[in-house]
Amino acid sequence: MNIETLFEHGSAREIGAAIARGDTSSLQAVDWYLARIGEHDHGALAINAVRSVSPSARQEAAAADRELQAGRRRGPLHGVPYLLKDNVLTLDGSPASAGALALRDFVPRVQATVAQRLREAGAVLLGKTNMTEFADFVSDVMPAEFSGAGGVVRNPLGLQYGRGQGSSVGSAAAVAARFCAFAIGSETQNSVQTPAVHSSVVGVKPTVGRVSRHGMVPLVPSQDTAGVLAVCVDDAALVLAAVAGADLRDTATLAWPGCGADPAPDSLHGVRIGVPRRFMADTVLNDANGEAFARVLRQLAQAGAVIVDPCDLPSAEALSQVRSCVFRTEFKAALDLFLAEHRPAGIDSLAALIAWNAQHPQAIPYGQSLLQAAQDTAGVLAAEYRADRRRDLELSLFDGIRAAMRAHRADVLLAPMTAAAKCTGKAGAPVAAIPAGRDGAGRPFGVTLFAEPG
Repeated sequence: MNIETLFEHGSAREIGAAIARGDTSSLQAVDWYLARIGEHDHGALAINAVRSVSPSARQEAAAADRELQAGRRRGPLHGVPYLLKDNVLTLDGSPASAGALALRDFVPRVQATVAQRLREAGAVLLGKTNMTEFADFVSDVMPAEFSGAGGVVRNPLGLQYGRGQGSSVGSAAAVAARFCAFAIGSETQNSVQTPAVHSSVVGVKPTVGRVSRHGMVPLVPSQDTAGVLAVCVDDAALVLAAVAGADLRDTATLAWPGCGADPAPDSLHGVRIGVPRRFMADTVLNDANGEAFARVLRQLAQAGAVIVDPCDLPSAEALSQVRSCVFRTEFKAALDLFLAEHRPAGIDSLAALIAWNAQHPQAIPYGQSLLQAAQDTAGVLAAEYRADRRRDLELSLFDGIRAAMRAHRADVLLAPMTAAAKCTGKAGAPVAAIPAGRDGAGRPFGVTLFAEPG
């Protein structure tokens, strides 16, 4: 393929291979993506996926090219341009606002492990993507497309990122618009998988603890993880292989010493795919998308998979009704630690952030009800928090994903769109969101594959 086609339609692996062969260069790739961002992100389409461009992107690309000329290739991502969600700290001079106007000018003094490992893999940082403010934990009516620091992100497919559609909207939109070869997002409950399916890109959220969270603005540490937005599953696996692994600065990673992905099977023959219906698939299927989901199941069966349908979670009904204090309790505790350590704009606590917002109401047009609810929590030592966290794990994992998989001998579970997001988030489970065409109403349709942690 020619260079224009490569950058617009090729995979990260293909771009890296072309750079290695000398068919193009990392600097040429960076310049192409920067020009595309300039034309479409802030131009007529006004997608607004990119929060900031790295001031050292071209220098990093030139350095990657010099390494190749000297005979050193770091791996398949060498020289490949990518974007990072705006809650990831870097040392390139880019701000890390987590979408908040209060943190708009915060320039970190530390680098996230994810960013460091991608640098070591030879990938070139283009910049940061816009995100829903504080990973969508500011107001219970704020749409996913909005942040005080970055404004409104537009879905390149002409749709709106509405309420609850996940905070990695900028990363998903950037991949869909081909502003980069791949992007890093983060997920606590639905923030990679949901924008992925609504943008028709691949989104992979690994098991919590596979990838270090060091140097990332937290939301719920027991559920937070970095994830990948990409044009294909192979690229997502490639990126995860580069960033995963133990990190003493995030001891959750020590629970998963074998961090490599399992090899893909030669075929789907005999692979048992379970379909949780009750209080899961049934909650999102309708006349418009029901046939699209049935089509996916038929295609998998034709490819040799054994479709176990239904493969219901024993706890599904109870999980659908559960309300928990885990989000707001962990958010306050974790954000207080982060702000006390970094003191962006002099803000050293959640209380100080709430006060700053109250003094600048234009920064929070949807209010700050979730921030205030978090501020009122009693802490992670409180009996209510401990009971809720234990119940979350029981319903989502022990009596949920694990119970369903073992009872039906399923290798993996499959849900339409992001019907399993609440369950997978609480369980810390791995998820792959896969585009699957459009539904009967012409909207993007996708499925999520998930399993128990590990």
